[in-house]
Amino acid sequence: MSGVSSVGGYSSYSNYSVISSGGAITNAAQDASGLAIAEKTETQTRGLDQGSQNMKDAKSVLNVEDGALDGITDYLQSIRELTIRAGNDTLSDEDKSYIQGQINQYLQGIDDIAKQTTFNEKHLLDGSNGNMTVSSDSDGTTIGASTHDSTVASLGLSGYDITSGNFSLDDIDNALATVQNSRTTVGSETNRIDHALNYNSRASLELNGFQMNKAEDRAIEALQEMKKKQALDQYQIMLQKKKMEDEEQRGRMFLM
Repeated sequence: MSGVSSVGGYSSYSNYSVISSGGAITNAAQDASGLAIAEKTETQTRGLDQGSQNMKDAKSVLNVEDGALDGITDYLQSIRELTIRAGNDTLSDEDKSYIQGQINQYLQGIDDIAKQTTFNEKHLLDGSNGNMTVSSDSDGTTIGASTHDSTVASLGLSGYDITSGNFSLDDIDNALATVQNSRTTVGSETNRIDHALNYNSRASLELNGFQMNKAEDRAIEALQEMKKKQALDQYQIMLQKKKMEDEEQRGRMFLM
């Protein structure tokens, strides 16, 4: 059939197809084992890329948490300052009542942050959701993003009242330590995700580079095969022309 002659195990049609596709394997007939390797590599690459997207979401969760925990820390520091102020015996009961009113506002602020901090409708700081996990690569490896119950009750400050005379800075310091531990965990998990994202990015680039190099090699090989085919065709045409010329020459000699 015209245009489908074969040289070196490759048809000219296949060579044109490989070159036009930039060396990409478009069907199993071109290279069955190469197609299997290419598909496996693509599976790994796409898994890594999706894992990276998952981890970016998880990192966003942790960033939201950290910002909210920072706000809770500010409230606790303000409550601590007011508690120290309330330890002054020169203050009247009315003064202490006013201080307690401020503390109550700050405690409400802590609960508001804890109950309103969400990501994609999931509450992160009110204890209603457990820790989150996301797939981080093509093998289904998971990485975690912790949630932290940071409500007033969980911090041990329910009913905190400086007007009763029975209060302690230790309660505030313990709450601050709890929030700081939560932020430390968030920071560690964020760093871990950053390292995993960097790995995914490098691995995906390497796999894409491998695929591009293989495709380039296939395109070069196909081009070389096509050039050899063209050279052979030209040589065959030249031989046929020479044969015809020789036959014509013999015919003239016979007539003479």
